Amino acid sequence: MSDLSSLGLLGLFLGTFLAATVVPFSSDALYIAVLLATKQPLACLAVGSVGNWLGSVTTYVLGRTCRWEWLEKTFKVKRESLEKQKKNIDRYGVWMALISWVPIIGDVISLGLGFYRTKPFWTIVLLLVGKVLRFSVWTLLLLHPAIAQALHF
Repeated sequence: MSDLSSLGLLGLFLGTFLAATVVPFSSDALYIAVLLATKQPLACLAVGSVGNWLGSVTTYVLGRTCRWEWLEKTFKVKRESLEKQKKNIDRYGVWMALISWVPIIGDVISLGLGFYRTKPFWTIVLLLVGKVLRFSVWTLLLLHPAIAQALHF
């Protein structure tokens, strides 16, 4: 992470993009490091959100290209598991995109939204909304003097 944070906004973009794909990586720590180092809240918010959003869109598109048989064979995913996930997608639909930022399960959500063919336009819009909200919270937390002092930033 220190290598990416040393690249500033470019590192933030690359790191947040990768973190929203199947690469196991935390974009939160990177976002905080770059925000504190650059002290450019709007630039960090824009770059972090867009990078993370584009990573999720990439994961969503990958999900749309997957086939049941391929997932079962390649990843040894049982059909029952896929059917259980489909019930959740059918129940909550594109709204699940709002929580695609959650560590570990967020990438699976993005992949599942693509795999189960949710409406692309609204899925992509809600992916962006979720990412912007996520990094807005971090930005507000770190910029608010009382919270920043309490968190020792």
